[in-house]
Amino acid sequence: MIKRLLNYFRALGEKLLNLKGAPHALAGGVAIGMFIGFTPLFGLKTLLCVGLAFVLRCNPIAAVISVSLHDVVTPFWPVILEAEYKIGWEVLHWIRESPPEAQSMHFRIQDVMKWTTFFTIGLPLFVGSMCLSIPAALIAYLLTLPIFRRREQHQ
Repeated sequence: MIKRLLNYFRALGEKLLNLKGAPHALAGGVAIGMFIGFTPLFGLKTLLCVGLAFVLRCNPIAAVISVSLHDVVTPFWPVILEAEYKIGWEVLHWIRESPPEAQSMHFRIQDVMKWTTFFTIGLPLFVGSMCLSIPAALIAYLLTLPIFRRREQHQ
């Protein structure tokens, strides 16, 4: 099973490196995928990658492959979401009054569909995810741009 999973991610990486396009567009697509990958917008990530890549004139296939590669952190999502929430809570606390802490709330699964849940849990989570996704996108862009430039020179 682990071997199949590693082969899957290796194949995605090879597809990414074999894409045709301008280095900036490809690296931008990878950055978009990493950016969207850290957001808690499950179920919308692929659509958001394609849309954002189209708007920013980056390679949408690179963005989709990159967000798929980001799935390697799936087992760590509970830890990542908790860290994003805590970071977002601190940022919002610094900007304005404190949002309520999640552990002090009585949270039920039905509460997910209420708009008030967005402000109590979703907003700090989204703000915290931006604090992780922006640096991840910048690092991804800066790491992949030279790779794509070098590959373009050798073709």
